[in-house]
Amino acid sequence: MGGIADYSGSLVLQRPTAERTIVSLERVDQPTLAIESSAGRSMTIPFDTLAPGGEPVSYEAARLVFPADTSRHWSAYVAGLFVVLMRERGVTITGGARIAIDSQVPEGKGVSSSASLETAAMAAITQGFDVAVRPDELALLCQKAENLVAGAPCGVMDQMACVFGKPGELMALLCQPAQRQEPVPIPEDMDFWGLDSGERHFVGGADYSGVRTGAFMGLRIINALRRPGLARQARRTEYLANLAPEEFERDFARHLPEEMSGADFLARFGPTSDTVTRVDPARTYRVRQPAAHPVFEHDRVKRFRDLLLAPASESRRREAGALMYQSHSSYSACGLGSPGTDRLVELVRTEGAAAGLYGARITGGGSGGTVAVLGRHDAAPAIARVADAYARQTGHRPYVFAGSSPGVASSAWR
Repeated sequence: MGGIADYSGSLVLQRPTAERTIVSLERVDQPTLAIESSAGRSMTIPFDTLAPGGEPVSYEAARLVFPADTSRHWSAYVAGLFVVLMRERGVTITGGARIAIDSQVPEGKGVSSSASLETAAMAAITQGFDVAVRPDELALLCQKAENLVAGAPCGVMDQMACVFGKPGELMALLCQPAQRQEPVPIPEDMDFWGLDSGERHFVGGADYSGVRTGAFMGLRIINALRRPGLARQARRTEYLANLAPEEFERDFARHLPEEMSGADFLARFGPTSDTVTRVDPARTYRVRQPAAHPVFEHDRVKRFRDLLLAPASESRRREAGALMYQSHSSYSACGLGSPGTDRLVELVRTEGAAAGLYGARITGGGSGGTVAVLGRHDAAPAIARVADAYARQTGHRPYVFAGSSPGVASSAWR
């Protein structure tokens, strides 16, 4: 729970999947990075490309080394970590490295394959080059590499879950920017699964970056309204999640346009406070729903946590599941739904509480990917029926995510 509300300061609840990523590193004398993946991809990068004359390139220049939609881009998630360490920590790299990647985490399915690669690689790099970092710092440095080198405007929750997640509990993170709270034990009467829709990205849906930009546009408009006489509170807010739902509805929702052109927004309000996206004057953005989503999602996540901590009961499972369905609907209202994920959610709904399935929602950046499902601990047969029905209807048999595994901070890495 929490999803795309992390960049707006929401509470999020996550646990790692059972699939793992292993990265090994060998230092070499040659000033090159040789990166090889068990998936059959390889890339050799002269270290001078990242640090000519020993000085790290700018993040803008690093992005140009790994253009999006090219065969080189995947290696940005590893090579970018060196740029971040040099720029943020002043690390001096002598020689180079051979890096081998073996990942079971499926790509393009909304289950944080990039974060698992980054955190495993950063653990290998810092250990191999004797760089001391705290686990929370490791996660934040990985997020910076994904934002500024790979060019993906993600929040930090995936990296934090890959570092701090543990089987049997949900990591609780207040993303302001990354405040870990007491983990939430998964009740003995409940379990979670994931079902892959087979849609890497629904072309008719919105893009994650555009929805994020729209949320920050909404935040900028709300803060412009926070003047005496126009709203009941004059205090500005840094995070949309800090607005109570009733305050948002009462004071701000009617002032937010459904859509707004980037040019109109920039003329009236100037740039947003987001450090990783920019308002494109040539685009039109949804504003009201992307801004509303984190306000209501933060409230849903808090209630979801309270329900998981409450005594076991059928009503508790039903209420928690209802919150997941609401979260899914909110994603779709942002434009981040897809036919496949909607179909999976409806198949879970059809099985229903009588079969031990209580709720489902899209995960990741949306517009495809995986659906997370809440059920009774003994609901695996119902999950299998949902997968069978989806395969009959679409021709794609979903990959079923079940179980969990420890994150980087719980592994042998220190």
